[in-house]
Amino acid sequence: MARFTAAQLEAARDRLVPDVIADGLHVLFCGINPGLMTAATGHHFARPGNRFWPVLHLSGFTPRLMKPSEQGELPSYGLGITNVVARATARADELSAEEYREGGRLLTAKVARLRPRWLAVVGVTAYRAAFDDRKAQVGPQERVIGGTRVWVLPNPSGLNAHWTAATMAEEFARLRVTAETQERAEG
Repeated sequence: MARFTAAQLEAARDRLVPDVIADGLHVLFCGINPGLMTAATGHHFARPGNRFWPVLHLSGFTPRLMKPSEQGELPSYGLGITNVVARATARADELSAEEYREGGRLLTAKVARLRPRWLAVVGVTAYRAAFDDRKAQVGPQERVIGGTRVWVLPNPSGLNAHWTAATMAEEFARLRVTAETQERAEG
């Protein structure tokens, strides 16, 4: 991965990163918002300490550990990536409550249009803010968007010390198994 100077990372602030999406995905993962490394590279979850890619593999969603630069392969596995808020910041706490609410509205419209089987929001705090659901916990939610079920996953940021890669992978795997079971049942 390329190394960036502080000035190069700062220049990526507010930059938009294209979604990795397609119609009818099995799972659409939804981050909080792009970090500066993601914005600088154009690849989701690009910061070296972020555990998204290792956890995606450990949980069985991908057959091998993928690099952020390989994100374009995700739709071939029925997976995609978007964000609650599109603009890049150094930290999620730079986002306003209104940005989260507007992000929730835009995300709802995107999910209704793309119709993934599952929307997986990575970060319970972001989910609570975007959907005004202060009591939400990690796991499946009662909320449904059209025919899309919603699951909240732990935030894979290296700053989220409450979850290890192993415990995070267990929660991601719970979603994977549930999604696969649902798909077989619908046949």
